[in-house]
Amino acid sequence: MSKVIIRTLSKNEFKEKGIQKWQIWTCEASTFPWEYTDKESCYILEGYVDIELENGDKLSIGPGDFVVFPKGLKCIWHVQEAIKKHFIFD
Repeated sequence: MSKVIIRTLSKNEFKEKGIQKWQIWTCEASTFPWEYTDKESCYILEGYVDIELENGDKLSIGPGDFVVFPKGLKCIWHVQEAIKKHFIFD
């Protein structure tokens, strides 16, 4: 399975991807399991999340992070601070 990709985008990349037109999702502080049935790309606007992968690895994401979750990924989201993100399914 592909890995989760976390990176910072340049202003041009942000604009070229049309991220401002993507849907917005929000979630208060909480913990929940999640499975990605499709590839998802997202851009974090606000908040912080720790993500626990099936293999035990942990990732942290926050404002300004561009994240790509591969199809088939199973994980647990630990929303530490209310999150707001743009997202799109590929």
